Amino acid sequence: MKTRALVNLTLPVLLLAGGTVAVASARDAASDAKAAQAVAAKAGKALGKRDAARAVLFAEQAVQLSPHDAGHRALLGQSYLQAGRFASARATLEEAVQLDPRNGRAALNLVLAQIATGDWALARRTLDVHANLIPDGDRGLALALAGDPASAVGLLTQVARQPGAAVKTRQNLALALALAGQWQAAKVIAAADMSPADVDARMTEWAGFAQPRTASDQVAALLGVQAVADTGRPVTLALNAPAAAVATVQASAVPTTAPVAPPPVAATVNAPPRIVFGARREVVQQLPVATIGADAGVAKVALTARPQAVPAAAKRVVASPAKGDFFVQLGAFQSVGVARDAWGRATRRFTAFQGRTPTGVRFAKGDKAFYRLSVGGFTRADAVATCRQYKAKGGVCFVRVGAGDQMAQWLRKPAVQLASR
Repeated sequence: MKTRALVNLTLPVLLLAGGTVAVASARDAASDAKAAQAVAAKAGKALGKRDAARAVLFAEQAVQLSPHDAGHRALLGQSYLQAGRFASARATLEEAVQLDPRNGRAALNLVLAQIATGDWALARRTLDVHANLIPDGDRGLALALAGDPASAVGLLTQVARQPGAAVKTRQNLALALALAGQWQAAKVIAAADMSPADVDARMTEWAGFAQPRTASDQVAALLGVQAVADTGRPVTLALNAPAAAVATVQASAVPTTAPVAPPPVAATVNAPPRIVFGARREVVQQLPVATIGADAGVAKVALTARPQAVPAAAKRVVASPAKGDFFVQLGAFQSVGVARDAWGRATRRFTAFQGRTPTGVRFAKGDKAFYRLSVGGFTRADAVATCRQYKAKGGVCFVRVGAGDQMAQWLRKPAVQLASR
């Protein structure tokens, strides 16, 4: 009886001890969260002053104190971007988006980090997934940087035509046109908000976009930073790092992931950052841009013009295979892989394409070869109607006569070779 009584008496003591530990743990978590907010505020102020080193230091501390706070990780990713540490930014922003998939700003910063580390295809997929969270003006420029200037031009043209469109949107459109090879149209758009002398200087600056050196140059120049040799971040900052591995981050902490070579640094002192563009970009043929004359002699684009009404004869969707020699060209791309990616986006944008077979043909321009993506076999009237409907959905296209177009290369079955005896 005494033994049983003693056992019964010890149970409440053990429960009380467990409750005390839980309360202490909750207090520690609340204290850490409060401390994390304080250092995150310091990181934000440092970002505002463009003091990237201090921003990184404070943001790393905030993440260690509150590892599952998506906002703190997004802040750290932004700090890494400003510091030119693109590999660390990418890893951190991937975790931030994982914790909070609705954070459009973190998603956009992730796209920039993916572009800067050379993963253009993944950047385009990230833009597709978060399309409804990223402002169209920013998404359009990001599409151009991610190797799809054709889609960027289509999207930014729609945004620029809206009443009250910002200067930034028109300049983004001008840059996208330049990256698409439409330099005259880019100059016209840029002239809407700049003096002729400034336009010439801007065109000279943008010419560097077509001369890439490294993938990181394009993002570094647009952010006004310099890429640095980034060997990663402290392993304790990983989202799933064990709690026992977490230690206080020192200002001199050495990152631990694979290194990324920095771009060459220009020798000119205090020179403005060169804006250059990464390799593997899409190239589209020149498209007409509606313009109006200006009394100053500089043409301006009718950005606020409403799209023309589609004639009744063009409202039907061409669903059945047509017999004809006309094709709707959707773009010219640097590789078959990028063309296939563009076809996937086109079919999602315009469902009438889903029942048709894409076609393509290689062609040379100067010393470079491209792959033209098209859909066709139409009569002229059907091709014009289809292109109008696709443009109404935000696409970019034009009608042309067939020029050796065949079934898209990725749909062809590899030839079967028989071994000879």
